[in-house]
Amino acid sequence: MDEKLTLKNRLKEARSERKLSQTQLAEMVGVSRNTISSIETGQFSPTAKLALILCIALDKKFEDLFYF
Repeated sequence: MDEKLTLKNRLKEARSERKLSQTQLAEMVGVSRNTISSIETGQFSPTAKLALILCIALDKKFEDLFYF
């Protein structure tokens, strides 16, 4: 896949701003801590639904949290 089309994120920064651990965020959105870790490191791209749930949980706009 073209590197430019890889979905990147600012999840770790947004989570840190809210002083949340990976476990706390995972519990808020209904996924495992490992899923949050994998998203933050770019090993996993969230579904559209999970991305929107993360945006709501962190009170961020989609374009502020995810980018190409």
